[in-house]
Amino acid sequence: MKDRELSERILAVLRKHPDHTYNYKQIAAVLGIKDPFIRKRIVTLLAQLAKNKILDEHTRGKFQTKSANFEYEGHIQTVSKGGAYFISPKLEKDVYIHPTNLKNALNRDKVLVKTTNYKGKEEGRIIKILERVKKEYIGILELSKNYCFFIPDDKTVKTHFFIEKKHLNGAKNGQKVKVKFLSWPKNVKSPHAAVIEIIGPPGELNVEMNSILSEFGFPTKFLAPVMKELDSIYTPNYNKEALKRRDFRDITTFTIDPIDAKDFDDAISFQIIDKDIFEIGVHIADVGHFVKEKSVIDKEAFERGNSVYLVDRVIPMLPEKLSNELCSLRPNEDKLTFSVVFKLDIKGEIKDTWFGKTVIHSNHRFTYEQAQEIIEGKEHKFSKEINTLNTIAKTLRRKRLNNGALNIESSEVRFQLNEEGFPVGTFIKVSKEAHQLIEEFMLLANKHVAIKMGKPQKNKMISPFIYRIHEDPNEEKLSDLKIYLQAMGYDWVRIKNKPISFSLNEVMKKAKVNKELHLIAPMIIRSMSKAVYSSDNIGHYGLAFQYYTHFTSPIRRYADLIVHRKLWNAINEKSYHSKEQLEHTCNHISKMEKQAVDAERASIKYMQVLFLREKIGTQFSGVISGLTDWGIFVELDNNKCEGMIPLNSIKDDQYFYDNELKLILGHNTRKSYKLGQEINVIVKKADIYKRQIDFTLVN
Repeated sequence: MKDRELSERILAVLRKHPDHTYNYKQIAAVLGIKDPFIRKRIVTLLAQLAKNKILDEHTRGKFQTKSANFEYEGHIQTVSKGGAYFISPKLEKDVYIHPTNLKNALNRDKVLVKTTNYKGKEEGRIIKILERVKKEYIGILELSKNYCFFIPDDKTVKTHFFIEKKHLNGAKNGQKVKVKFLSWPKNVKSPHAAVIEIIGPPGELNVEMNSILSEFGFPTKFLAPVMKELDSIYTPNYNKEALKRRDFRDITTFTIDPIDAKDFDDAISFQIIDKDIFEIGVHIADVGHFVKEKSVIDKEAFERGNSVYLVDRVIPMLPEKLSNELCSLRPNEDKLTFSVVFKLDIKGEIKDTWFGKTVIHSNHRFTYEQAQEIIEGKEHKFSKEINTLNTIAKTLRRKRLNNGALNIESSEVRFQLNEEGFPVGTFIKVSKEAHQLIEEFMLLANKHVAIKMGKPQKNKMISPFIYRIHEDPNEEKLSDLKIYLQAMGYDWVRIKNKPISFSLNEVMKKAKVNKELHLIAPMIIRSMSKAVYSSDNIGHYGLAFQYYTHFTSPIRRYADLIVHRKLWNAINEKSYHSKEQLEHTCNHISKMEKQAVDAERASIKYMQVLFLREKIGTQFSGVISGLTDWGIFVELDNNKCEGMIPLNSIKDDQYFYDNELKLILGHNTRKSYKLGQEINVIVKKADIYKRQIDFTLVN
């Protein structure tokens, strides 16, 4: 029994007789629980419920439901069927709010909620809206003779917005626009808004991509003040700079990047010190040399948080003059870098680490495909360097996995686009040894920067710093994952005295053999906590690192730029930022990172819909990738597009979802559909406005 389920059963007992107090033995007796282990869990959960102010502990060990309603601050998350859930760090579980108790609150709003018991369950009622978190929306304008309404694309918003004609700002009927929330007057059905940007005719590729960017809070261009300040940034005198830095221009250096990359923010240098020792430099674009703290460009980069990678375009964090020119480590050009230089042996044992500003000159630009060919035996003048680096990288990777790192192999689906930018095909980008080579040295640099900044040293105070943290997995999520894996035919047993990652890696090995890794790996990722930025270091579970940060991509991540500044100040023994300032920054850049990921996913879904819109009526083979109360999700084999078969569209029986068995079952025939099952479908509908694909089942 899960803790959540047991907590609900405990609360049900107490709420049935709110005037009585109960100890754990009485609750166990009412629930018919004799197992001593579960009885101990009841003790723990009672203490937790009291700590979270859901129960009162009147006398030691005696608990009762709270006699009065309590008020909490938090945020709401609306649900598709109406109503919302209230989320607060002070509550153990989310509280449901009925649609009649929402008080005109919109998704993500910060609210004050009063909780109460309703039919034995805790529910909430919004008594005050504290902050409108989302103030801008994207959608379609509907104009009539007397009225102007705005219909938001965001499906979590269950209302239309009223727009006075004076607030149309030139927008016309049917256009896709961005509006700003103005107010929601009392006793009025719809909130009021004003048009602040005309995006264009809905359905056009450029309009829809710009809509996605606006929807997730990313601008499509840099404003005049940024471009004006950019004009004052000049190409440095590299010979002069070399006098202040360590000069690597005569040392073999190269980059390995995707074939379509324009911003090269990392390079590797290689030289043999003696027979068994190598000096390997991880050189990162010195963005901080060009982007000064609190400058206009710096403030803009902070607001964006990171570059955004949509299917057909990149929205850079920094203007192209910086990201693609001055900072980019292009071949056969002198460049300014911030470097971590390792002396190590072929087994990856580090003898010495140096941090500092450098000047480099990249001798060659490799694509991942070219580097992979060398690893697989193709001769090149840098074959020895590439293969030695790969040998060391494989050793570093093996050590990480032996220490408990998760081995999640990624394979990304990419679209082939025609000259107009429309999808005409798909291909799968697979991570090979060349990718892992670069990954391991970037991980090594990130790790050692974090160790330098965060590991306690004698007679030295630890300066506030930004870490990349990843919490241990939640037991409840792992329990759900176990049920999912069992439904897919995978049993995993925890290895004694080892992290759960060892067991999950074994599952993924089997899934790879069975060609089901693309279904298993995403579910394992979802069962994990989300990696975020924090000034409190708790380590990185997924990488099995006690210290970890982001240092290697300052062109596209603002976190790395701050880490550069912090490290440089530490090298020069200067203080920098308060912990409170850093935590505010961590929260912001973590939020912007999530929004960038959500925007990327939305663009992928849009392209999938656009791609399959040309294939209505076509039959495809696929596998069941998800099951819900309302439908079966199917991932197509040859293009990895995902759509849904609505349960009510399957006509040979009435089907329902059995949550315990993780099956879709026919009421009369008992015919079943399970995760991972191979089925054939026909593309029925591809709705570009809803970004939704519907399939019909082929019997």
